[in-house]
Amino acid sequence: MYNLDPRIFPSRKARTHEVCGPGADVFAFTLAARIRGDVMWVQERWEPSQINPNGFVEFIDSASLTLCNTKDQTETLAVAEEALRSGAISLVVMHLTKSLGLTEGRRLQLAARDGKSTGLAIIPDGMGSNSAETRWRCAPVFDSRFISQDSTLQKWELIKNKSGTLGVWHVRWDPASRRLIVVSPTGK
Repeated sequence: MYNLDPRIFPSRKARTHEVCGPGADVFAFTLAARIRGDVMWVQERWEPSQINPNGFVEFIDSASLTLCNTKDQTETLAVAEEALRSGAISLVVMHLTKSLGLTEGRRLQLAARDGKSTGLAIIPDGMGSNSAETRWRCAPVFDSRFISQDSTLQKWELIKNKSGTLGVWHVRWDPASRRLIVVSPTGK
């Protein structure tokens, strides 16, 4: 077992990043655990899938999570921008349902820089902003060789990185040690 390169994950602070795929929520909570601090989760109130903070206690203390339901994406972006700029929140996770324009993306980057906070946009597959520092695609891996009662194996792909390297990792969250473990490929 070994850790994911810390130059790649956790994602660069004081920037905003994007994640897509069915494992996006796990990625967000793993990032929250790695960053340590208060987390704000912002999404539109009409969305059918709402998170339950108690479901993620293996990652973070539910008392450090603030849920904010908004009217629409414009309000989601406004709340996220203010939270990032305040510096009071370590990680702002925003669930987006529409494309993010360059202007909105740039405003989020500036707010993250000013507040020294990290932003993470959960986006639908195939969507993304040019202003994002990194973009990840995350999905669970259903393989009988990797069955574990502790955690589901995840495949994390870094599909955009303004700082360089792209890659693919198979990872598992270890709830006992509260750390991310990279699982080596079969036969290695």
